[in-house]
Amino acid sequence: MNQPTVISTFAGCGGSSLGYKLAGFKELLAVEWDDNAVETFKLNFPDVPVYHGDIAALSGDECLRLAGIHKGELDVFDGSPPCQGFSTAGKRKFDDPRNSLFNEYARLLTELQPRVFVFENVTGMVKGYMKQAYLQVIKTLRECGYKAKGEVMNAMYYNVPQSRERVIIVGVRNDLGIEPSHPKPQTKPMTVRQAFAGITGSGDCPGMSAQYKQYWQEAGPGGSVGKQKSHKRLLWDRPSFVLQKAAGYGGVYHPSEPRPLSTIERKRLGSFPDDFRFTGWNAAIERIGNSVPPNLMLAIATHIREKLLA
Repeated sequence: MNQPTVISTFAGCGGSSLGYKLAGFKELLAVEWDDNAVETFKLNFPDVPVYHGDIAALSGDECLRLAGIHKGELDVFDGSPPCQGFSTAGKRKFDDPRNSLFNEYARLLTELQPRVFVFENVTGMVKGYMKQAYLQVIKTLRECGYKAKGEVMNAMYYNVPQSRERVIIVGVRNDLGIEPSHPKPQTKPMTVRQAFAGITGSGDCPGMSAQYKQYWQEAGPGGSVGKQKSHKRLLWDRPSFVLQKAAGYGGVYHPSEPRPLSTIERKRLGSFPDDFRFTGWNAAIERIGNSVPPNLMLAIATHIREKLLA
C-alpha cells in the first residue's frame, strides 16, 4: 500500500510524530500552540508543516488545505488533548475548562473524517467518578461516525523503560466495517540500568540545592517523599517512574547519585533517540513529561498500519 498519512494535533515536541515516522507514516500536518514545543518540533521535523496556533481557530477546511488532502482521504487523525482536569496528579474536575479542548479534537475529527483516529489521555479520566467523563468522550467520538474502543496501555510493555499508563482510544470509521483494536504487550519491562547503558557522567545536570539533596536521601532507592510524593528516586533494576513535566528538577532523581537526571538520561527513559534535539535542560523536562513516548506510539501506529489500514 502507499505510505499511510497522519495529522497530529496537540503535537507537542513530536513524541507521537516520531512514533508514526518510525512506523512508516507520512505526517501531513502538526498542530500545536506552545512556542517552545513548536520550536522543538521544527528542530526535529523540519519537513513537516506546522500550524502554530490555537486549535479552536483552525477550521476543518483550512486543516485539509494545509495538509493537501480532501475530506475522507486521511488515514489517521491523532491527538492528545490536554485534560489536566482528568489527571490523578491534581484535583479531578469533570467541568474543568482545560478539558474543553477535547471538543475541538472531536470537531476536527467530524470535519476531516479520517479512516482511523487515535486519542491519548491520562488514566485519571477512567478512575472513580471521572469515569463519566470517559464515557462521555467515547459517546462523542462514536457520534462523529466511528466505532471506538479504549484501553489502558502501559508504555513499559512497548520498549519504553518507564512505567507510564495512558488511556488510548482507537476509532475506525463506520463505513469501513472494521473493529478497532490495540497492540498486545510486546516486551518485558526495561530497567533503568539497561536504559542508561553507555552513558557516562552527569551530562547537563545543574547543581542541586541542599533541600533537594535531602529529598534524594530521605526517599531512598525506589522511594518518594514530599508533597504528593512528587520527589522520586529511581531503582537501577526497575523501570522508571512516570517522568513528570514539573516538580522541582523534574521530580525523578538518579538512582545512586544525589542529582536530577540529565537530558540524555531523560531521553532514554522517554524512548527518545539520543540525537533528538531540545532547547535546554528545563525545556526537555517539560517536553518529555508532556509527550507520548515514541516507542509506545510506534507500536500503536504499526498495529494500525498492519491491522486496520491493510
